[in-house]
Amino acid sequence: MKRIFRVQSLFIWMILILLIGCTRKPNPEITDTMISNSIGLKVAPVFFPLKPGAVSPKGWIKDWAWDAVNGITGHLDEYSPTFGEAWKGYGFKARGATANGGGWPLEQCSYWLDGAVRLSYILGDSALIKKVSARLDTVVEGVLKRGDNFIYWLPKKMLIDSTQGWAEFNSWAHSHMGRALVAYYQASGKPKILQALTKVYQNYSLPKLMNHFTAVSGSVNIDPMMDTYLMTGDTIIRNNIRSFGNTGEYQSLAQNWNAGRLQPGHNVIYYENIRVPALLYLFTGKKEDLGASLNALNWGEKTNLLPVGVTSGEEFHAGIGATRNIETCDVSAAINTFNRLLQITGDQKYSDKIEKIFFNAAAVPVARDFSTMCYYQSMNRYSSQLPGEEPGSPGKECYKFTKLGHSVLCCVANNCRILPNYIMNMWMATSDHGVAATMYGPSVVTALVADHITTKIVSSTNYPFDETIKLTVNPYKSSTFPIYLRIPEWCTTPSIKVNGKITVIEKLVSGFARLNQTWNAGDIIDLSLPMIARVVHGNETPYPQISYFDSYHKMAKDTSIRNPYACVYYGPLLFSLPIPDLTPDQEAKGAKFNYALDVSPQDASKTIGVERKKMPIHWEWSLDSPVKLTVNAREFEWKPTENKVLPDKPVENGKPAKIQLVPYGATKFRVSMFPVTADSYHN
Repeated sequence: MKRIFRVQSLFIWMILILLIGCTRKPNPEITDTMISNSIGLKVAPVFFPLKPGAVSPKGWIKDWAWDAVNGITGHLDEYSPTFGEAWKGYGFKARGATANGGGWPLEQCSYWLDGAVRLSYILGDSALIKKVSARLDTVVEGVLKRGDNFIYWLPKKMLIDSTQGWAEFNSWAHSHMGRALVAYYQASGKPKILQALTKVYQNYSLPKLMNHFTAVSGSVNIDPMMDTYLMTGDTIIRNNIRSFGNTGEYQSLAQNWNAGRLQPGHNVIYYENIRVPALLYLFTGKKEDLGASLNALNWGEKTNLLPVGVTSGEEFHAGIGATRNIETCDVSAAINTFNRLLQITGDQKYSDKIEKIFFNAAAVPVARDFSTMCYYQSMNRYSSQLPGEEPGSPGKECYKFTKLGHSVLCCVANNCRILPNYIMNMWMATSDHGVAATMYGPSVVTALVADHITTKIVSSTNYPFDETIKLTVNPYKSSTFPIYLRIPEWCTTPSIKVNGKITVIEKLVSGFARLNQTWNAGDIIDLSLPMIARVVHGNETPYPQISYFDSYHKMAKDTSIRNPYACVYYGPLLFSLPIPDLTPDQEAKGAKFNYALDVSPQDASKTIGVERKKMPIHWEWSLDSPVKLTVNAREFEWKPTENKVLPDKPVENGKPAKIQLVPYGATKFRVSMFPVTADSYHN
């Protein structure tokens, strides 16, 4: 009897030990599934996104994210029926709404839902999770019960039949809802969401991708279609995507883009559309497809790229100029495109582009407390009157800060995507069971590495306001796996220490240092990315001579524009001469900005002074920045006008002066593209 009892006891203990072991070893996450299913692609991505919530922001980014939740992102549905009523399955009164519940509100609301669902899970904010889940669950249930597309109350012909009206626009909105549902599934793991995604995309053919950028295209559904394939391995969806690449229309477009045959168009459509061939490349393996995207990107940046890393768009491409504008939607769309190109290629330059955009262009069009925003930003905003004449689209008051940014609501909604799409992609998974630090900032990542070992890596830093990053690695148990660290292109003297010992940085893999070793709890990586001040010279360019700008101000007709300018960078940050503000809509009186930069590019690192101080207790992009630069300048007689925003030649005289610059992102009024002195200018 005692022997039987001992055997039973031993058996029970063995079961308990097995159960404890199972609880300590988590089930494979969705990222593992995506990596596994990528085997079915012609070309597998280099990096794979982690689910929303795997990366938690800390420090200054966390402050900013909570301000977003407490401001626009968390409450946008309370400000307009477009966000409160869209996707509920009925028509309602709103700008651009159709009687059957289609039109503009679907697009605008899906932007918001996509950003809000990501941020809610990133921060673990139960109130926002509940709010957004209720809206997205309605779509999921609608698809599973009766719908054949995400606009579940309308037949699919409303997306694909051009005779129906709004068809392509509805299909465009459909793609953004698809992205929101992908994020929702990855964050929550609810099976019904994936069932709805699969049901829709098994029976969806990607429509024609336009060779021009003047009309939206439902072909951008390729983003959530690809993600749905990677999450399911569904060959029907994979074949749907491949068949798109076999169409004559697409092949003609790829040939045109590879040959550089492109025309200026709507900048949001440009950023959305140019990544389509690159995503198709994963399914076809044809380098011509990837080349089409990269050539289109190079074409757009050649004559439209502004110093913050985004091409101009008013809403059409507008050339390079101190008062050319960037639509806030462009900031979101550009980050999304570069995130995709980073995942596909593993190339560090796309991380650099994302950081440049995020650290500079993301904060400027939003109030410091995230309560209001504006539609456009420009490199130089001299006053509340200059620039003064608003672009014809969307029209009046597009520089004004309000709760909705403008009565055209795309920008206020797209703004909600910017923060979460940076945060959740700061770390990515790799197919060799490691993780990659793709963008930097204070954060904690939790991921499965090696043989499904849970690992946390704490990133302690004030980057980009500091140049050191301390990574504390905490695997559940000692494990061997690689950690990839991005080395920015602007950093020429990086250093890495592991547990205090200098690590030789050998040949980089597409700009990443690979540290492959056995990691133990408490191991520390010290990454130093020394920053130096840089001055970059350039020339303004004319507006594209297209009919869109026919009713514009006089400057749009001037084909002789070649005005020289200089910009100042420190690490990934663009610096500006701040014009103090009373509110985001009103500058302080009496501020001087009539200065020409008197620093040559070769002397910048030696003559520009750097002033540092502690980070504030709460980060809100104050003009009292933790990093400031002091630069040589000359004060001269200069009064910019609407049609003459920079001098047309280098400044020959002026009184020597020193001016203090702050990060562009901290400003509401500023000079960032400076006039230059003749002594310092080299074209």
